[in-house]
Amino acid sequence: MSAEHRTVPARVATPADVENIVETMTTAFFHDPLWGPAFPDEEHRAVQAAEMWRLYVTSALRYPWTLVTPDAGAAAVWIPPGGSELTPAEESGLDDLLTRAAGTEAARAIRVIYDQLEAAHPEEECFYLTLLGVHDRDRGKGLGMGLLAESLHRIDALGAPAYLESSNPANLGRYESVGFTARDEITVATGHVVTTMWRPAR
Repeated sequence: MSAEHRTVPARVATPADVENIVETMTTAFFHDPLWGPAFPDEEHRAVQAAEMWRLYVTSALRYPWTLVTPDAGAAAVWIPPGGSELTPAEESGLDDLLTRAAGTEAARAIRVIYDQLEAAHPEEECFYLTLLGVHDRDRGKGLGMGLLAESLHRIDALGAPAYLESSNPANLGRYESVGFTARDEITVATGHVVTTMWRPAR
């Protein structure tokens, strides 16, 4: 792991952190090249996307693997080996939630993206970084990469591999700096390419 990534204070998130994490993810992904266009109504994007982030963040707290900085201005949401992003009940209600939040067309397009991501997921059990975000007010302080480095330190202690999808090509070098390598490419309906990345067990 690169020594250039600053050490940041990190703790396991609790249900009391949910709204702060949702706000962080909403700002972090507002202009993301994958998740921004997924909610094409920019005027209402923040509110619509927050509904999706809230579902995934809340569900991930079933596991003790969501790490946050003290005020949750940065968050790394991990699903451990053998885990799932959503419970079966949450999965069955996803279409309705997305439709209520963003309308039928956007909901259908988002579901296609999720299906593409799921199809590319490795068969080997691994830690899955489902979300990594930093609040707009905290950008440029090294919090995201510091939190990722701390996460990987904990995962390395268990001797497990890690997997993620990079929705923004600007982040590929950052992930490579902590040991991830490109694994596959997923082209979504807009033509945008998502790169999946793998980090072997250490």
